[in-house]
Amino acid sequence: MIQGQAQIHVDSKDPTPLYAQLERQILAAIATGHLPEGAQLPTVRQLAVDLRVNANTVARVYTQLERAGVLETRRGVGTFVAGKQRAPAADRSTRDAALLTAARGYLAAAAAAGASPDEAIAQLRALVEGADRG
Repeated sequence: MIQGQAQIHVDSKDPTPLYAQLERQILAAIATGHLPEGAQLPTVRQLAVDLRVNANTVARVYTQLERAGVLETRRGVGTFVAGKQRAPAADRSTRDAALLTAARGYLAAAAAAGASPDEAIAQLRALVEGADRG
């Protein structure tokens, strides 16, 4: 759980690596507004304890997302969702790699739920169109 806003969990039975599951869920929480700009994330240690994963796994994800400009760490304060004006623009290859990881994870989760790729895309499209209206 991240500040009571986003439910983050990992599934050790999922073939997707734990770090990829965690990265995907943090990115999804940001994209859907469950983790708004400026929201503070738990410490590496706290999230590792909550998820029952190695702290190095959480640190790896936080570091990758910080390099991509998604998160920012303020020394002595914590890790936060980067503001648009403060986040350096992620280069295209970094962004594309993050999108590909998220897309693979989403399609894998959809397939595990019994949905076809077309059904998964339709759900994603409906979510985006709903976000545009709200």
